[in-house]
Amino acid sequence: MERPGAHRFAEVSHAPPGPGEVRVAVFAAGVCASDREVYAGTRAEGYVRYPVVPGHEWSGTVEEVGEGVDPALVGRKAVGEGFRACLVCDRCREGAGSLCVGGYDETGFTRPGAFADALTLPARLLHVLDDGADLRSAALLEPAAVVAAAALAAEPRPGERIAVVGAGTLGLLAVQFLAASSPAELLVVDPRIERARQATAMGATEAREPAATGELHGRYDLVVETAGAPTTARDSCLLARRGGRVVLTGLPEPGAAGIDPIHLTVGQITVRTVFGAPSAAWAYAVRAFETGLLAPAALITHELPLEEFARAVALVGGEDPEVGKVLLRP
Repeated sequence: MERPGAHRFAEVSHAPPGPGEVRVAVFAAGVCASDREVYAGTRAEGYVRYPVVPGHEWSGTVEEVGEGVDPALVGRKAVGEGFRACLVCDRCREGAGSLCVGGYDETGFTRPGAFADALTLPARLLHVLDDGADLRSAALLEPAAVVAAAALAAEPRPGERIAVVGAGTLGLLAVQFLAASSPAELLVVDPRIERARQATAMGATEAREPAATGELHGRYDLVVETAGAPTTARDSCLLARRGGRVVLTGLPEPGAAGIDPIHLTVGQITVRTVFGAPSAAWAYAVRAFETGLLAPAALITHELPLEEFARAVALVGGEDPEVGKVLLRP
């Protein structure tokens, strides 16, 4: 992406990985709404640097290592974290790399990403997978790590009433995580009711459109918002019971409906937010994937060659409820 709306394909020679780095042969890379923002030029200032090779959701196989990296990694299947945290600020030292104050730096936005045949990154960001891992499914482990961060923040408890707002990739992955906590109820809310109903095969107990949730306001112990639509943060807080918990993972554009501070204060509702995922959440997501708790393959609806990047972005930006996760295959 030279600039918003302008992309080209180029053949390049890959430099050997430097000290502490690895080069990964990309197997598949997911396309998400933030990639559409990069294409359209609507990503917030400071969170993209053109020209850039996009692609932050990926899976692949290590093909070369740099000085100081274990050569046994060559040939291993892997995924990798996107944030390039500074590792020395107070937040990093607390283990919260996604809150690094050293400046935003992320694969696919400020560093070359995975919409290419190979990707170079620090070896410390790798999460090595079992030899038998399905790399097609593993390409969804980046959004799964975001959902894992939400689940760790939410601390779901057995027998709770839980609602997930949004039935996109994050929402359906959240259903899989939260169903494992044995909730008494697990509602999924989405205006695309057919998308919401897909969640019932993944552990949800009910699916509703937003217009049909008025009677459920104040019912849920935990609400996980995943859509980032203009009203979903506000609506999620309305679904929470007094003393309940809300975790916001969607990233709305400026002008979204605000959350009523009086409602929060009087109801003593706890609101947490998630942006990206720290290393602990990545490790949790990888474990859940390898034990079979997560089954991301069911979310994939389209697989396109890298040359159809523009079509992939258009699919992700459309309103077709039949479009789920779109993968690019270099």
